[in-house]
Amino acid sequence: IDACESSNGGCSSKAECRRTTPGNRACVCSAGYTGDGIVCIEINPCLVNNGGCDRNAECTQTGPNQSVCNCLKGYSGDGKTCTYISLCSQNNGGCSEFAICNDTELTERTCTCKPNYVGDGFQCRGNIFQELLRNSNTSRFYSHLEALSIRDISSPGPFTLFVPHTDVLNSDPRVKDWTAKGVMAQVLRHHVVGCASLLYKDLTAITNVTSLHGDLIHISYSQNSLVLNNKAEIILSDAVGTNGVIHVINQILVP
Repeated sequence: IDACESSNGGCSSKAECRRTTPGNRACVCSAGYTGDGIVCIEINPCLVNNGGCDRNAECTQTGPNQSVCNCLKGYSGDGKTCTYISLCSQNNGGCSEFAICNDTELTERTCTCKPNYVGDGFQCRGNIFQELLRNSNTSRFYSHLEALSIRDISSPGPFTLFVPHTDVLNSDPRVKDWTAKGVMAQVLRHHVVGCASLLYKDLTAITNVTSLHGDLIHISYSQNSLVLNNKAEIILSDAVGTNGVIHVINQILVP
């Protein structure tokens, strides 16, 4: 009598029925399964030693006694070996070049502006004299200050600057004339307000300020626009540095 002839000899469908002595049989679980042969359960390799995966990897069962290893978020490697990815190691972690990047925990980091810089860590600004040079909208104004050795705004301040856009300074024919006549320094100082760092919202609440040149700058606010001396509009605002704030205007203020 072949005990394995019908119904796999009563063995599990995941087992092999082996004839032993006449009328008897043994049930042996197939590869990848474990049990007594009557009942065979799939072996999950992930249950022992994380399936041989790195401790910073996830083991996923893919079949009987089969698995794959995948490194957890924040790690890289083949799953058997996973290495921590430092966010700060690439591109300063997305922080400003003037910030310190600190890895805090998995996929997290903090950005802190370096000493003598202010900002949120993603954007850090130094003193406004430096900032004029770093921004193409204001770099022409910086060049004029440098050419005339005007260094007022490199001191602790605070200052409020109304800076004519680079395009305006480059295209206004009066600039050449003022330079030739030796009055350009007075024109430039008329764009600087001392002893106060006035943000856009502060300017909406006042009607005039006095420039370093000594003349008043009149301020009017209507229809969500700030206009100086009835002609120069603030087009970019609130670039805050360590010793003041820069606003960009679309006209030159004439004392």
